[in-house]
Amino acid sequence: MALRLADGTAWSDVLARAAAAAPEAFGAPVDGVLTLHNLIEGDWQAVGSPAAVRTPVNNTVLVNLPRLDAATARAAVAHAAAAHRDWAATSLADRKARVTDALDALTAHRDLLALLLVWEIGKPWRLACADVDRALDGVRWYVGEIDRMLADGREPLPGPVSNIASWNYPMSVLVHAELVQLLAGNAVIAKTPSQGGAVCLTVAHALMRRAGLPATLLSGSGEELSEVLVRAPEIGAVAFVGGRSNGGKVAAALLDTDKRHFIEQEGLNAWGIWNFSQWDLLAGHLKKGFEYGKQRCTAYPRFVVQRELVDQFLDMYLPVVRSVRFGHPLAVGDDWSAGDPLPELDFGPLISAAKADELRRKVDEAVRGGAVPLYRGRLDGAPFLDGQDTSAYVAPSVLLAPPGRSRLMHAEPFGPVDTIVVVDTTDELLAAMNASNGALVASLACDDQDEAAKLAVDLQAFKVGINKPRSRGDREEPFGGRGASWKGAFVGGDLLVQAVTVGGDGRLYGNFPDYSSYPAT
Repeated sequence: MALRLADGTAWSDVLARAAAAAPEAFGAPVDGVLTLHNLIEGDWQAVGSPAAVRTPVNNTVLVNLPRLDAATARAAVAHAAAAHRDWAATSLADRKARVTDALDALTAHRDLLALLLVWEIGKPWRLACADVDRALDGVRWYVGEIDRMLADGREPLPGPVSNIASWNYPMSVLVHAELVQLLAGNAVIAKTPSQGGAVCLTVAHALMRRAGLPATLLSGSGEELSEVLVRAPEIGAVAFVGGRSNGGKVAAALLDTDKRHFIEQEGLNAWGIWNFSQWDLLAGHLKKGFEYGKQRCTAYPRFVVQRELVDQFLDMYLPVVRSVRFGHPLAVGDDWSAGDPLPELDFGPLISAAKADELRRKVDEAVRGGAVPLYRGRLDGAPFLDGQDTSAYVAPSVLLAPPGRSRLMHAEPFGPVDTIVVVDTTDELLAAMNASNGALVASLACDDQDEAAKLAVDLQAFKVGINKPRSRGDREEPFGGRGASWKGAFVGGDLLVQAVTVGGDGRLYGNFPDYSSYPAT
């Protein structure tokens, strides 16, 4: 049966709704394509060199994103610093009221923001809604808790917070963090991720600006803007979420400064299987783990399995992988009508055709080096539109024993590719799970809770789940990393507010050049 786009979800319809919701943030078309504005110096401005932004869903052009040069960004930072001084002097009651106004406006446009995420970064509808909802619900929790969090005399930072985040969670990571930073008394600056989320973030920031919040949203290449957004003396703190390569560059740029920072980088998060028998329980967790094609920093792409359990593990695991659903996130049958649910998928495309091709090359490289391909899915049979470009889609793959020299052995693949390592002793288990010099999360599947707890002590991960996955967490949960996966202050719950304020008793939790301090997780 031929598939079609669900009614009202074509990009032209979604973009028209976005432009109607925030007309001040959209400029005239260039070559027939609408161009976004940058939110700088307190206003939406038509500045920068337009560059086409494509969707991974079908590789068509969505909008033009104007990229700023360093001089324009520097002026934007100077203006944000002046706005920060005024905002820091604003009463907490007024800050809460304005943030709440922004939350109400964002809530009114919740479905639009989610549809924008479907098109811009390829999230299936359910996961796109969850990203928006986590942002809004999480900030509302902070609005209710902020008086307590600031009760020990904590004050805003000396300058605005500069936010440089990856594309995969525009709302629940980036906008959520900005709104909490604003609540704590800081002006905010955000760099639009180059790979996706620009329109969603533009609409969100237009609503934030209307609520009177001192927010700056600018776009440009990291190479061009990093010096300004990281090292400018007016910046009070730098928040980075992304890969270790770019994160390392940000950390290096901060070495000779005392600037507050929190740098979250991906790690190879591993799941160890040792003396375990609860396979049905584990199957449910692993199926959920494929959400968004494992394109997140807390995904589990590595399984370290006790040799005696390999056959039982594969009996459980391979059917799970075969059951994963992926395809065009908005493709429906002819019998679909308004009000029917949109497709229930585990993931859609990867963020770009280039990233999909890179991942396929890594798999091929590992197989040529000796990895055993236990499963390699195909795009055939997945729900796509007739004639659709599918270059950004990758089916799940599972490799046994990737060779030590392969990139998949030591780095997170950021896609639906899992690797399995077989071990004979607990020492080998720990060594294999700690292979990437630190991780954000890890999990152990083990029937004996005491044995699992003893093993967990030696895992280089910030959070360790016993017979369950660990996620970034919401609301009161702290979040950070061990080893190379995190630098600077930890965030989440009270720690996020402490990271973007000064004062109070005691030093911050986090990984710093002269110490590391970890909260209970």
